[in-house]
Amino acid sequence: MLKKGSEQKPNGRISASGGNRNSNLNASLNFRTAKVGFTSSLGSGLWYNPGESVRERTNFDGANGDVASLLRQNSDNYNKGGWYYGSVGLDFDPAEHHSFSLAGSLNGWGGRSDQTLVSRTTRPGGTTSTLDDFVRDNRNRFRGTNAELTGTYTRTFVKPGREWSVLAQYASSPSTSGYDFEQYAGQLVPLEPWQASARERSRGRQPGSETTVQTDFVQPLTKKAKLETGLKAIWRGTGSRAYVDILTEGRNPELVRLPERGTDFDYQQNVQAAYMTYSFGLGKKVSASVGGRLERTALSADFRTTGTGFQRSYYSPLPNANAQYTLSEASSLRLAYSRRITRPSIYYLNPFRDTSDPNVVSFGNPTLNAELTNSYELSYNTTIKTASLSVSGSMRRTGNAIEQVSRLIDPKANVTEQTYRNVAANAFYELNVYGSVKPAKDWDLSGGPNVRYITRRSAALGLNRSGFTAGLNLNTSYKLPKEVVLQAFLYGSLRDPQIQGLGSGNLYYSLGAKKSFWDKRADLTLNVANPFTRYWPYRNTLETPFFRETSEYRAFSRSFRLSFGYRFGDAKNGGGRQRKTISNDDVKGGGSQQGGQQ
Repeated sequence: MLKKGSEQKPNGRISASGGNRNSNLNASLNFRTAKVGFTSSLGSGLWYNPGESVRERTNFDGANGDVASLLRQNSDNYNKGGWYYGSVGLDFDPAEHHSFSLAGSLNGWGGRSDQTLVSRTTRPGGTTSTLDDFVRDNRNRFRGTNAELTGTYTRTFVKPGREWSVLAQYASSPSTSGYDFEQYAGQLVPLEPWQASARERSRGRQPGSETTVQTDFVQPLTKKAKLETGLKAIWRGTGSRAYVDILTEGRNPELVRLPERGTDFDYQQNVQAAYMTYSFGLGKKVSASVGGRLERTALSADFRTTGTGFQRSYYSPLPNANAQYTLSEASSLRLAYSRRITRPSIYYLNPFRDTSDPNVVSFGNPTLNAELTNSYELSYNTTIKTASLSVSGSMRRTGNAIEQVSRLIDPKANVTEQTYRNVAANAFYELNVYGSVKPAKDWDLSGGPNVRYITRRSAALGLNRSGFTAGLNLNTSYKLPKEVVLQAFLYGSLRDPQIQGLGSGNLYYSLGAKKSFWDKRADLTLNVANPFTRYWPYRNTLETPFFRETSEYRAFSRSFRLSFGYRFGDAKNGGGRQRKTISNDDVKGGGSQQGGQQ
């Protein structure tokens, strides 16, 4: 951080990279005078990601448990798109102890995901029918923008550590998405579009905005004690507007809109919070803090297509505490507890019924409640010369966890529906080990394993799942003469138990080399990811009393990227002053869906 009043000449960085999975261009420019600071950045890029998927589902007759049908599907997928971003920030110090800042950013994205899906169904006795077989051409499109503007006023005082700040932020995040498909019954390869037996088109948009106002005050009480208090308010608005057009064969050769399939949905979520933390020391070896938040959440939903809606509000006390015991100058123990609230995003709430996959009807649940999680952690940290070690054990419990739930709604037509419900009580018991060491003067090695035992219980579904999973990450670099650095990274994880099955494992590794030149202002980097693995199979299993399903998505992961970067100006202080920011991390995110759910 630069001291107030210090000068900083213009500086920045430009960089470019290209590869077979993504490419990008980036630039930044910063400077500072006695009272004014300026930062900016700009970038854009492209990404490309082909893949393949396979699904097998066995459906059971609900009356006697016999096999009703066997579904086999395979698809080729091609995904590509682009993104851009830009940011600018200003700092102004009109007088001692007074500081203003204004920062804005804009980023956008867009892309397409094309799929050719082949589906075959086998009935009891091994019989097949061309009426059950089909091929479908899916074309999915999506795009969106995030715009954000944040203003801050900070007041410091003669007494060190005393500070008052006010922050305000407005963020807008509209997006659109949709799909088109043609389906050819009794075929295993696509025909001409005019020969389609079924055709459907969906377009949707999702408005989104968030306004936040926050004020914080820090008051030192003694040399070892201080009080931090604050107030915060968040106003969120989101929703979904979507329509569906279908081909009504025999009545009209053109696509006809189905009002009952559309969605016109508004959702408001307003949060007010008051919080306080008291930090203090006990003797020379113990430091601790206790605090908490009281949050009020007000929700309202309006379903315009049905003329229904709801309103409700609730209070959430969120205590936290931690204590640290210093064993020596290089070692310490820390014990921490916190309760956290996580509210569902539009991905989980949107009621639009997505039928782009004919055998899986997916939709959100606007009546979801927020998750409450209690976390406990005990950690040990030590440093010995050039080596460090951190060992932590933690437990997290969520009593009303949001889980993806699937059920069979039509065994003969092989149709399941997939949504989200507060149906589980989850617990995670984790041991994490992380260390860093220099085996030699120019060699750095860091990383470590983690082991997790998971239990998931759902009285509503009559399910109890439990099991172990584990992960490992390693990072290493070695400095060669003439400013050359070799780098390697490895991450792997085992499969983990889900409420209705098993999630996927993962493996990612990369090798790289970086050469610095021009007085360390420029660098050229070559990275190769998964060079010995053409694709990684993400395998998931799903099991209920009425069907059993296995799916595999093969994401092509072998990639290479060549990057060049150049720093100019006063690179030593390139980042400028670190600004205060608003962190709204209470929303549970998700992936993309169609019909406005992007």
